[in-house]
Amino acid sequence: MGIFDIYLPIAGIHFNALILVAIGFAVGVLGGFFGVGGAWVVTPALNIFGFNMSYAIGTDLAHIFGKSIVATAKHRKMGNVDVKLGLISIVGSVIGVEVGARMIMWLSAIGRTPLRPGGYAGPVVRYTYMVLLFGLGLYMLYDYMTKDKRAAAQAAKQAAAARAGITHEPKKSFQLPPMMHFPASGITISFWTVTGVFFFTGWLSGFLGVGGGFIRMPALIYLIGCPTAIAVGTDLFSVVFTGAYGCFTYGVKGRVEIIAAVIMLVGASVGAQIGVTAVKYIRGYGIRLLFAIMILLAGTSVALKQFGVGTLAGVVVMCAALGMCLVIMIKLWNGFKKEKAEKAAMALKEGTIP
Repeated sequence: MGIFDIYLPIAGIHFNALILVAIGFAVGVLGGFFGVGGAWVVTPALNIFGFNMSYAIGTDLAHIFGKSIVATAKHRKMGNVDVKLGLISIVGSVIGVEVGARMIMWLSAIGRTPLRPGGYAGPVVRYTYMVLLFGLGLYMLYDYMTKDKRAAAQAAKQAAAARAGITHEPKKSFQLPPMMHFPASGITISFWTVTGVFFFTGWLSGFLGVGGGFIRMPALIYLIGCPTAIAVGTDLFSVVFTGAYGCFTYGVKGRVEIIAAVIMLVGASVGAQIGVTAVKYIRGYGIRLLFAIMILLAGTSVALKQFGVGTLAGVVVMCAALGMCLVIMIKLWNGFKKEKAEKAAMALKEGTIP
């Protein structure tokens, strides 16, 4: 047993504390930057390094709850949180979390053998992760690569309509009453659309042990229509509630290793400050590109674990997370230097004007 190994009594295993701090720091940076709980890194990482899947999910939800409070508070100060939209999210999210948690307990109970103590939960969750991570990552990568072409086509269409004297109102789908207006995001949308999106992401939270952010953040952008920065902050605000309820329901079921969650939160509290600040210096599509790359790498690690290459899977998920943290911190530093230089130039210019 190594010098940094600690015994986790609820999960019944020994685990390296430095790995927990590193995981916490990485998802703190990634979560604060992308507006997600970061569980698409944490749950697979804990499982890959030795946690039973149900304990990995419950422990991660406890960690998500604490970390998201820190990141949301900072986003709120920056004006990136649509509080009304976030509060509406509670209705669908909490119901979805409970449905997902009950499904995991059922899968853990069936197919249980000495060689597979966690039942079918581990394989089913990993395959679900792979489908979602690869599918979403490839779509967002496609969206980024075709953005200029789509923008040019839209501009040409608007120019042609203007020459013909035609005004096109944007088409809106699912205009099922009651319609709700969200001033902070500048959108009007059906209550049922919003509730449906949050129910699905709540189910993901309970089923996969995630805050639901890696689906909810893109859903807020593509399905609901939020600006990217608002989507990031509002998503984290929603994660607070799903994480809190998920932590509670898994805790009641005896699947939360609180010592591991607290250790990860130490690293996450520092990382979240860095990630949130970096949003100020990177444009919306830049955030989407980095997000797509990160979840594709996370999906690769889950696939490696499922197909029996556990050691390599652990290396991939941690290198991907820490590498993306490094990219974000470099961009933050470059943006900070550029802003400082611009302020100095402006001060110099104002000082020379009589």
